[in-house]
Amino acid sequence: MRALGPALTARRLFPLRLCPRPPRPGGPRLSSGSAAAEAGALERAMDELLRRAVPATPAYELREKTPAPAEGQCADFVSFYGGLAEAAERAELLSRLARGFGVDHGQVAEQSAGVLQLREQPREAAVLLQAEDRLRYALVPRYRGLFHHISKLDGGVRFLVRLRADLLEAQALKLVEGPHVREMNGVLKGMLSEWFSSGFLSLERVTWHSPCEVLQKISESEAVHPVKNWMDMKRRVGPYRRCYFFSHCAAPEEPLVVLHVALTSEISSNIQAIVKECPPPETEERSKISAAIFYSISLTQPGLQGVELGTVLVKRVLKELQKEFPHLGTFSSLSPIPGFTKWLLGLLNSQAKEHGRNELFTDSECKDISEITGGPINETLKVFLSSSEWVKSEKLVRALQAPLMRLCAWYLYGEKHRGFALNPVANFHLQNGAVMWRINWMADVSLKGITGSCGLMVNYRYYLGDTATNSTSYVCSKNIKASEQVLSLVAQFQKNSKL
Repeated sequence: MRALGPALTARRLFPLRLCPRPPRPGGPRLSSGSAAAEAGALERAMDELLRRAVPATPAYELREKTPAPAEGQCADFVSFYGGLAEAAERAELLSRLARGFGVDHGQVAEQSAGVLQLREQPREAAVLLQAEDRLRYALVPRYRGLFHHISKLDGGVRFLVRLRADLLEAQALKLVEGPHVREMNGVLKGMLSEWFSSGFLSLERVTWHSPCEVLQKISESEAVHPVKNWMDMKRRVGPYRRCYFFSHCAAPEEPLVVLHVALTSEISSNIQAIVKECPPPETEERSKISAAIFYSISLTQPGLQGVELGTVLVKRVLKELQKEFPHLGTFSSLSPIPGFTKWLLGLLNSQAKEHGRNELFTDSECKDISEITGGPINETLKVFLSSSEWVKSEKLVRALQAPLMRLCAWYLYGEKHRGFALNPVANFHLQNGAVMWRINWMADVSLKGITGSCGLMVNYRYYLGDTATNSTSYVCSKNIKASEQVLSLVAQFQKNSKL
């Protein structure tokens, strides 16, 4: 087996499955005084643990001569952390680690001053380079040493993936905040990106003959279009379908990120045709295959969020499909639009508060929709779009098609976060170099599809000769490549809406 880089061997990646966290013992609730005393004791225990477990930073001259801390110190941290049953307790420990064991700012200031002084004086290049190396060394936070040594434990990397998942969850729940926590998350993400870089990843195809454990994991990890039963799973890995996942070379049957592909005669406009409930065909006819549709990509490990596994997987699968089907020239996604309904309800809510102001619909659309819903458009649509019941009215579905199509186009194309597409799925495919190609009406009529994106889906098309140029244009200049259909809908929005 090839080397896995510093501090990472095959047995250290994923073999250990940590014991489940113990549940809180039942019994009577503690009084406020007892609860405060217990909390104080836990905080003191955390501080003592961190002082013992986080290795001190050796002097620069001794950085390669100082022996590694005893395995027990790092194992104590893993054991203590695994025993914390509450998310708030884990968040508190991580917050204390981030705040108290980061960079020594005094050392950074001292080394920075040394570098600036040397730049002002003519010295040998070696002297300046060593001063810069001292500065780099001073910029390494202490907790990085803890993470580094934990990675050497059996199952240590698995633990760190789980720890980062907890950290991301704590940030989302506002249990921890601030620049120190964000910095520690960035450091841990960088370390995981090295350990899970493309050279260590193996592409594996799933078939109905794959091990049962793999099929089970693939089924459980499907986050976009949930697998209903084993027959549904059989269809998704059978003829006219492909399923691939990345595993680490040290854990060949542990899916990290999973991609589902449908082999079709044209670019699909609705998910019902792909995940339909019917017996799978026995064989494939290659002559019927002219398009590959990426309809689901799921990350199985939340702690690896932000590590570029999905992007690399799409590129590898594109090459794999070209090998298997040399004649295949059409590649596209059929993607959900998470967040669209929430964004639209926010607009309706803000306009309803302003005494019925309408800047989303034309006068004729307002009249038609109000007649169907039986009330003011903003108030009634908020109620209807908050559930899936509205799709049962053919009249309302027809009346909403034109306005929701252009609103969706604007949401995908015009709504930005720091200059990039606000929608995370759009941002992912655009970074990969895809074109925002077609928005599809009533493309996902499942409960999740209706409540999440009003039944709309979008195709991001991959023109293989242009992906590198498109990606560079988007990442560097924030330019979105879109088809005439999408741009036409955006123009309609700009004409008929006044946002």
